[in-house]
Formats: sequence, C-alpha cells, structure tokens
Amino acid sequence: MISTKKHVQQLAALLYQKGINDVIISPGSRNGPMINTFMGSGLFNCRNVVDERSAAYFAMGLAQALQKPVAIVCSSGTATLNYAPAIAEAFYLNIPLIVITADRPEYWIDQLENQCINQKGIYSNFVKKEYNLPLEESETELWQAAREINECLNAAVSGKPAPVHINVPLEEPLHDLLNEELPIIKAIDTNESVLDIDKASLNKFAAELNASKKVLILAGQQNPDPELEKLLAAFIEKTGAVVLKEHLANLNNDSFCGSIDTMMAAILEDVPADFQPEILITFGGHFVSKALKQFLRKNKATQHWHLSPANDHYDTYQSLTEIVQTDAKTFFTQLFPEVSEKNPEYLQRWKNKENRVNQLRDKYISDSRFSDLKVIAEVGESIPENSVVHLGNSSPVRYALIADGAKNTTFLSNRGTSGIDGPMSTAVGYASASEKINTVLIGDLSFFYDSNALWNNYLGENLRIIVINNGGGNIFSLIKGPGESPAFNQHFYAENKFKAQGIAQTFGLDYLSADNETELKNSLAELYSPTRKKPTILEVFTDAEVNTKTFRGLFKFVKQ
Repeated sequence: MISTKKHVQQLAALLYQKGINDVIISPGSRNGPMINTFMGSGLFNCRNVVDERSAAYFAMGLAQALQKPVAIVCSSGTATLNYAPAIAEAFYLNIPLIVITADRPEYWIDQLENQCINQKGIYSNFVKKEYNLPLEESETELWQAAREINECLNAAVSGKPAPVHINVPLEEPLHDLLNEELPIIKAIDTNESVLDIDKASLNKFAAELNASKKVLILAGQQNPDPELEKLLAAFIEKTGAVVLKEHLANLNNDSFCGSIDTMMAAILEDVPADFQPEILITFGGHFVSKALKQFLRKNKATQHWHLSPANDHYDTYQSLTEIVQTDAKTFFTQLFPEVSEKNPEYLQRWKNKENRVNQLRDKYISDSRFSDLKVIAEVGESIPENSVVHLGNSSPVRYALIADGAKNTTFLSNRGTSGIDGPMSTAVGYASASEKINTVLIGDLSFFYDSNALWNNYLGENLRIIVINNGGGNIFSLIKGPGESPAFNQHFYAENKFKAQGIAQTFGLDYLSADNETELKNSLAELYSPTRKKPTILEVFTDAEVNTKTFRGLFKFVKQ
C-alpha cells in the first residue's frame, strides 16, 4: 500500500531507481504520505529515529558506512530546523544526505496554521541543490517535478558530494492509500570522468618538484584508501618529500609523519626555516592542528598546490598558488614516473624530529599522573585492530591525535563544523551498518548533549562508548583565553556533576567505570573482551585541574 499522492510516488520511485533505499524516518503526520510509501512499497530499508537532530546525524554516519546517499524524512515546522546541524556538518564533510521535509501548502504559510513555518530555502547555505515540489498534479507539473528530483539526486553525488533538500507541500487527506506498486519514472543519469593532468602541466609540476629540496604533502581528513597510501609511500621514498597526516587521514604507513601538535611545539624551539617547505601539496579535508596552520602561515611555502576535483579554492595556509583539478590518486600516479630520485635529507629531518618528540611524549605520559592524556593513550593501546574509532570534538580529538593511533583502524570525526551536538548519533548510525567494533571516544558534555543518540532500536553489540568525565568542558582550560576569564567556572567550564550510569540504565546498555589506572586497565579488558555481546558505556573519571597541568606540561617537556 502506497500513498495516493503522485509527487510522493515519483519521489520514492526515483530514489529507488538510483539505489537510494535507506531511509531514516522521524514520526509525524504531515510526512505520512512519505512514511506510507517508503514502508508500503517494501523496497526501502526504513529506520525510525524520533529525535530529528539525532536522526539526521544517524543518517550521516550510516551514509559514511554504506558509502552512498541516505534519505531523511520528517514532518513540517520546527522538525525541519532540527535537521540543520547535521546538514551543515554533512555539507562540510561532503556526505550526500537526501533531505525530504513535509510542508503545509504555501497558502497556509504565516496564517496562524499549526506546525507551519516558511521552509523554502531553509538550508540554503548548506545544501548543493534544493527544490520545492509543486502542490498540483497535472502532467506538466509531474514532468517538471521528476526532472527536478533527478537533478537533485544527481547533484548529491556528482562532483563534490553534499546534501540536497526536497520540500514536499501536502494537502489533506494525508493518509489515503492505494494497493499499487510504485510507478516507473524516467531516471536521468550523469557520467563523470577522472580529470587527468595535461602534458604541459605535468611537465611543469615535475620540473618544479625536481628543482625543490623541501616538498611537504598534507593529507587531510579522508576515508581509508590503501591504493593512495601505497602510492604516497612510493612517492616519498623516491623524492624525499614529507607526508604529514593526522589519524583522520586514515594513512598508517610508518614513513608518514604524525604527532603534529607536539612536533610543532618542538620545531618552534628549533630552526623553523629548516622545516619550512618550498612546495606545499594539499588534499583531503580538515586538519585539527591549529599549531600546524599557524606554522605554515608564518613560514609560507613558495608554492602551494591544492588538489581538488571540485576546483575548491582553499587557501588555508595563505600561500595558495595553484588549484589542480584532479584527485590525489590521479595526481601522484601521473607524476610518479616524471619525478627524479632525490636525497631524503628533508624527510629524514622530519622523521628524526618525530622520533625524538615521540620518545619524550611516551616518557612524559608514562611518568604523569592519571589524567585525560594518560587515559586516551591507554585506550589507544587497547582498541582492537581492524576496528572503527569515532572521535568526539573538543578535548577527545585533540588528545587522541597526540597519542599513537590503534593499528589498522578507521578514524572518523565530525570535523566539518566541529560541533559537540551529534558525534554519538553519527557513530551509532555508522555502527548500525558495520560489522567491526565501533568505539566512541567522547567527553562528558558531548555525551549528555547527544544522549538521544541511544534512543533508537539500532544499537548493535559492536558499540563501545568511552566517556571521559572530567566534570565539564575541560577544553576551555586547555586553550588560551577562557581559562583566565572571571566567568570561567560558570559559563565556560560549565561544571557537570552528572554520571552516565543512569543513561546506560535508561537505554539498556551495560555500564563500566574507572577512577584510576588499575581500574581503567581492567575495565578496558572487560570492554573489549571477545565474550562481550552488548553495547557498553565505559565512564572514566579524571580531575580537570590535573588534566590542564598535564596537557600544558607535555608541550613544555617536548621543547627540550
């Protein structure tokens, strides 16, 4: 049984024809025609998540796990606004969400009608394309709607993937049904080809690289790509270039350099010019490290090439000289035969600095008191190989990038807008489609803020949530400024006296806790025991004042 609304039938038919068959639904009445059609057709994997904010983040995580678009469907009014944070995050992480919002007919807008706001253009800054379906169902309007829906769905996945928005005005009756199959609607497809580098440009890049002694490659946040990793390793072995990466780049080769924040602290006490690149090559998404950005803005490369199939003009380091409209794999594949072998002096300089810094870091953490830094280092050693780690924003992502990452592990984080409002919902969505152990590493404020992530029926036995409870927003005592404010305790740190145990009980998760290093080791062994078959929360309690002193002390120590 499907809805009698022809526009809804067309929309569902085109989604299915384009392979978009995962739908996250939040309950409502105005979106009843979509709910009835997606469910009644029997062609879609429909999941129900009540909280629209959590639902949209859940869908984002699911889309990351499936590597294809996911549709979200909600009612009208403020329900649509609750989607906005996740849509913004997906926009900056290049994740294709198909956002479908029910609406009142336009003639009821601003007429004191219930659950009614102006929804046209509501996400205009954070979607690649948007379309307001017509209310009438004439042949011409159905033809136009089908064409526009095709264009929206194609836009979501072409070029640089991003969310799209389809707003669906609906008149009553909303729940009339037909015992029919979905109609066959013409699907319009697009074909994209890889953008190769022309011969003249290739010769120019090779000549400039061959003439340069200091080439720095920044690999930003991206999904794992073993072929690219192998290619980059061969490229730096041949050329002596340096690859800098954080865990979120998902590159594990030992020849690449991590430990960026601690290295930056040590380099500033050394001779920064020795590490200053002549050529900077960047690709991928965000870097977390503020210190790296400051270093490269102060010690600018003579040339900065950014690799971007979508022709993005990202001048993060204020030295951009060229956009190369291709992907990293194509660029380095074409360039590799053209570059000459060189002395690896620049690479060795970076590796020597990294090795020294890591030795100091490990000694410092080993000798330090129980703190967030020690906890996350211990967690990194305990996480099973071939698993997935979701890093919460604020303190956890920064601490995690200081410590060594678990081997052969995929790292993910909502670093598009870097908010605390949806990391757990995103992780739950991802884990629901993953067979691997999924660990969420999150702070206490983020955990409570996003606790509705656990309010659904899709929590798998592979979910592990580690809550670092330091009693508030400890990040604000780590960065300069807020910690010196008279309003710090009340309005920055926002002291938290709650524990996660009640949340675990409410949503039926197992609960473990730790107050010291011995308890932590024991709890981690229990958390990752092969016999554990239930989603579990491990809450680790640390002292905020100790955390701040330990964190700041690390950077002083590595400057030796």
